Amino acid sequence: MGAGRRSPQLLTTAVRWPVGVLVTSWAYVWRVTPLHRREVEGTWAEDGPPALPPGKSLPGIQLPREGSGAFLRRRYRVDVVDGRSGADEMMQSVRADINRVVPGGIARFRKVTGDEDGPLALGDEFVVRMPGPWDGPVRVIEVTPTSFRFATLEGHLEAGQIEWRACDLEDALRFEVESWSRPGDRLSEIAHHRLRMAKEVQLHMWTSVLENVVRLAGGRMRAGVDIRTAVVDA
Repeated sequence: MGAGRRSPQLLTTAVRWPVGVLVTSWAYVWRVTPLHRREVEGTWAEDGPPALPPGKSLPGIQLPREGSGAFLRRRYRVDVVDGRSGADEMMQSVRADINRVVPGGIARFRKVTGDEDGPLALGDEFVVRMPGPWDGPVRVIEVTPTSFRFATLEGHLEAGQIEWRACDLEDALRFEVESWSRPGDRLSEIAHHRLRMAKEVQLHMWTSVLENVVRLAGGRMRAGVDIRTAVVDA
């Protein structure tokens, strides 16, 4: 994508940010979706990141060992009942346009490498644009019919991986977003663990993604959003 085509997108994103922050802050305060949050002590053997797929080049990927502070495995889960989409169909819709389920006021996935108008594919790179210093470059390192996984790249707020996946239960569609990461550097650690700003922004973003998945599926949540965090001490 050339610089001339990027500039209008960057300007549009910059203009949207102040309004987006106000809108999403209001939504965060008045959210009525039940959030079931729990934090447990984790271990590297149980909660460490999945291996990078064979043959994937490492240049540019930000590995957890290059980060700072505690390692976190965090999973956001929702079960959708009475919907019209199965796992395959849901993931096909999300891959076709990931921004369909991303809260537009606070984040936007912009493809910078790969077929600009095509669905999400192996090797694609995105920049996740968010208000403030939260922009994050990622690369797609795995795609299956019911999942895809990103690795964070240099300059991301986090060092690690994040996976989106769906599966069909007997009576529901389950959708999950799970990450395995450490803060990307010391400043990110302070923002995430000490001031908790980045942590709350992420919680709002991923909870909003799951809410939008429920709407896209045309169903309803069974029991709110389940959020589990395993903390592995640095």
